[in-house]
Amino acid sequence: MTGTEHGPEVRRTSGTRRAGGAAVGGERVDAPGAGRGPQGGAAGAHVTRGAAGADDDRRGRPAPGSDDARPAHRTSGEGGGPGSGFAARLAEFAAQCRERIPRAVAEDTTDRISDALGNCLAALGPYVGDETAGGPHEAALTAARRAGGTPESTAIGSGVRLPADRAALVNGTLAHALDFDDTHLPSVLHPTAAVLPAALAAAEASGADGALTVAALAAGGEVCVRLGMASYDPRLRNSVFFEKGLHATSICGTVGAAVAAGLAQGLTAAQLADAIGIACSMGAGVIEANRTGGTVKRIHCGWAAHCGISAAQLAAGGVTGPPTVLEGRFGFLTAFLGDRWDAGPLLAGLDVMDDAARWEYPRTVYKPYPSNHFTHPGIDCALALRAAGLDPADVVTAELGVAAAPRRTIGEPREQKVRPASPYHAKFSGPYTVASALLADWDRGPGVQLRDFTPEAFTDPRRLALAARVEVVSDKRCDAEFPHAFGAVLRVRTRGGARLEHRVASSRGGPGNPLTAAELAEKFQAGAEPLLGAERTRRLAAATAALPGSGPGCVTDLLGLTTI
Repeated sequence: MTGTEHGPEVRRTSGTRRAGGAAVGGERVDAPGAGRGPQGGAAGAHVTRGAAGADDDRRGRPAPGSDDARPAHRTSGEGGGPGSGFAARLAEFAAQCRERIPRAVAEDTTDRISDALGNCLAALGPYVGDETAGGPHEAALTAARRAGGTPESTAIGSGVRLPADRAALVNGTLAHALDFDDTHLPSVLHPTAAVLPAALAAAEASGADGALTVAALAAGGEVCVRLGMASYDPRLRNSVFFEKGLHATSICGTVGAAVAAGLAQGLTAAQLADAIGIACSMGAGVIEANRTGGTVKRIHCGWAAHCGISAAQLAAGGVTGPPTVLEGRFGFLTAFLGDRWDAGPLLAGLDVMDDAARWEYPRTVYKPYPSNHFTHPGIDCALALRAAGLDPADVVTAELGVAAAPRRTIGEPREQKVRPASPYHAKFSGPYTVASALLADWDRGPGVQLRDFTPEAFTDPRRLALAARVEVVSDKRCDAEFPHAFGAVLRVRTRGGARLEHRVASSRGGPGNPLTAAELAEKFQAGAEPLLGAERTRRLAAATAALPGSGPGCVTDLLGLTTI
């Protein structure tokens, strides 16, 4: 879906991932779209233990998560068969993933590992913009090292060996540190940053091979986003988690991380159900930091990964969870969401997951800009107007229209959004990110980049003066699209009296407007190469791509390549 212009004419094109057929064992398969918009997949094409392959052409199809595909009314427990609790059904699905997952899903999941590793390394680079020395990652690493314990898993960047749960805490904090991690729609949560650190740490501790590691992330990511989808209320056009100020990523991510860790550790289906039951008592997180600042949100994914491993370890030791922990009267869904939850998206199609098209995790979209995803369509609009000739110095007023839910995150309180409290807080500001896009240094590449969130950038008087001219308002068309796509409209009045407008229905990288394979490779390289150098960055990319076919101990080798 390209942008709709009501002023300067600017065309946007969306990219496809890779072209051509992927041959695995002589078989040609069609892969789904790796989360770059609504995706399709080929039934019957699978990855079994040790198999690997490349992507084929991406083809679009209506997303099962859309309103048209949802039940006409909300349910509170519909879909569970007699004696079959929701946790047991999710655990059975996950256990089957240990033996095989659709090949297209494995390929997509491997790409997500690459993106997350690049984000982790970028978070150790020169453009982190922390307002405190070292930031949350250093605090997590220091606490983990001080606690001691059996060295089981590798901390990215430092190479320090830690107990698996603490390595997951450190790496999960890194994965979410820049707010550059992928986002699932309509759940609006970040599955990979919460689930992958648990999968890697548990796989390394247990000596799992690459195929099991990939399957663990795929299964855990799927459970995570399905829990998030159960919270979407079409009447609110938003997640009930977010309406209540809860961080769905850390809450649902804890359960997904428990599934991933349990798979990697070799838990049975019954033990996986117990791990889910235990994890449901561990997930937490509030999102006030999105509005008014604070660094705690960067710990959320690390804490989810840490708790997920702990839940799996406790299940392995014999601790049990309630069989109705999800759907029960005092279960996870009712406790967090009241009566506003829907079992349909959580349970639909779990018995036919051999078909890649049934999976939700691969619909997760990648971020082109290192900021809160709600800011992205506004950035796109600003870049389009700038490319069409708008001089930032000519801007008298600018009105950024977004959906009502994003407006509360990126537009309120206004006095803090036009003058962010920290570089990280600036990532959640519509006015600041629009101003940054309009003032982008095009000689160094257009777009909002990591250098736009340094202490120097967020205190730049010119940038702050422009941000103060930007008003964030609700827009009905954006409301109609949200949260299946993030749209925005930017209206600008210039000193010469001109009125310019640009609208996008789906932000760059979002549904219908995917990033290309080249853009994703460039993002990974930009994050890794400043720290690792060109040769080791190439080796890390190759090792990640080869992960589905790699043997036991491969995770240690992979993470060893990230040591600075």
